[in-house]
Amino acid sequence: MTFEQHGLFLIAVALATYTQNLTGFAFGLVLLGLVALLHVAPLPVGANVVTVMVLVNAAMIVRRRPELPGALLGATLSSSLVGVAIGVMLLNWLSENAVNLMRLALGLAILLCSLLLIMQARPRQTLSSAWAFAGFGWLSGVMGGVFASAGPPMVFHVYRQPLKAHVIRETLVLLFAVNAVLRLAMVVWQGRFDHLSLMLSLEALPVMMGLTWLNRVRPPKWSHATVRKVVFGLLVLAGSSLVLPALR
Repeated sequence: MTFEQHGLFLIAVALATYTQNLTGFAFGLVLLGLVALLHVAPLPVGANVVTVMVLVNAAMIVRRRPELPGALLGATLSSSLVGVAIGVMLLNWLSENAVNLMRLALGLAILLCSLLLIMQARPRQTLSSAWAFAGFGWLSGVMGGVFASAGPPMVFHVYRQPLKAHVIRETLVLLFAVNAVLRLAMVVWQGRFDHLSLMLSLEALPVMMGLTWLNRVRPPKWSHATVRKVVFGLLVLAGSSLVLPALR
């Protein structure tokens, strides 16, 4: 990587971190979308960096078991781990046989994420079944395995549940952390966590931690509607820039 590529990568990390602080998710998809758009690093390397950042973020936040019924939490975590394993194997195949298809899939995932951000999901009066939690957990796991970004499906699902905000937040952080542990273990075991992945993770760490701290000390005085519009525009730009060339 050149000096300019390192600079662009750090800008991408900063934008992804800011998006994460504003919305509570989408760090991985924004970072991977910008990495692919700017051609600063291979997508598997970018996914490795996201995995490390998710684990660091979880280590700073997780303090206790979420107050989610045990059956629902168990179904979510177990199915998501199966999804992660499938996703990592799918990533290996795509990165070796269909790079263009991988870019197309990432672009579509980012566009879907942007739609979920602006959709007004109708809240439920009762908790969904364990099968529903397992299904969304599995889908999140697959996305976590391929793109290290398990957020959108599970975020959409849990925010429709009659749960307190701290329960939702703790459940999501724990889910992403568990997925990241398995994903990191698999890519290390397969020898796919290379020197570049380690170097970029070390570069990204102070940027992410510094901006997260700054956001807590001086949060931006934007309205919720403005935040959603800005992030929606960023996601649509990143997703479209991947989908259109891949379709051509």
